[in-house]
Amino acid sequence: MSRFNQPLGGNEMPRFAGPATMMRLPAAPDATGLDACFVGVPLDIGTSNRPGTRLGPRQIRAESCMIRPYNMATGAAPFDSLQVADIGDVAINTFDLKKSVGIIEAAFDAILAVGAIPLTLGGDHTLTLPILRAMAKVHGPVAMVHVDAHADINEHMFGEAIAHGTPFRRAVEEGLLATDKVFQIGLRGSGYHPDDFDWPRRQGFTVVTAEECWHRSLAPLMERVRATIGNHPVYLTYDIDSLDPAFAPGTGTVEVGGLSTWQALEIVRGLRGLNIVGGDLVEVSPPYDPSGNTALIGANLLYEMLCVLPGVAFPHGTR
Repeated sequence: MSRFNQPLGGNEMPRFAGPATMMRLPAAPDATGLDACFVGVPLDIGTSNRPGTRLGPRQIRAESCMIRPYNMATGAAPFDSLQVADIGDVAINTFDLKKSVGIIEAAFDAILAVGAIPLTLGGDHTLTLPILRAMAKVHGPVAMVHVDAHADINEHMFGEAIAHGTPFRRAVEEGLLATDKVFQIGLRGSGYHPDDFDWPRRQGFTVVTAEECWHRSLAPLMERVRATIGNHPVYLTYDIDSLDPAFAPGTGTVEVGGLSTWQALEIVRGLRGLNIVGGDLVEVSPPYDPSGNTALIGANLLYEMLCVLPGVAFPHGTR
């Protein structure tokens, strides 16, 4: 018997039954003894348009039940070499965003203190700021790959400094990012001013708009990402609204002309070999996609993140 946790297989228990955990993995009370963990942050009090992301972690878990342990495309077998479990949700304060930010930071302090790599089921994009605060205490300013329709560098939203459209302005101000090693991919749509995309460029970010990605493989872009970041600790934050709404309508701030699911896979798989210290998948809002497809994509992208973590086994070679 393997000493590593395994997802519950479809021949042991029907896919529509069994534990309601990510990939039907064992649940754990905390990250002690784990190499990586799935953790939910059921937050939507930082949203500015359509709510519902508080329900994201639960539906992502439900839609993950079809994912099998071996990655047929890449050869990755993460459960052969990493101890992984679902540690449940962070108990945010539903009525207070500022208190919730502190609660999230403390939760990720605890995860990082035991050496586990967190993969986060969101939740709105506000949650990335407290995670980056926790990361910086351990790793210093991190590199970041940010896939999104929006730059999320607003100065304020309705007079508030912290919301889902402000995390990376605050992260720069607080020195949480190695700004010359930050990539923002998929930005698009209308704005208030050219500064919406030019401010991150002035900080040293590499901004890759959605239009630059149209009709192209993103494998060459990811070669550039890997060369720029090198061995620096890197955090991946993936907003599901980076995808075109034809693929992922279940989100709060949809924009036309987005990325495809195969480009999403190229981005995540293209991070293999980097020193990944954590990742999140945010802004899945189940009420706006009754089919569950948006959450299904989110679950698969989280699995792909697991497959590129340091230490993952490729027992049959890379495909």
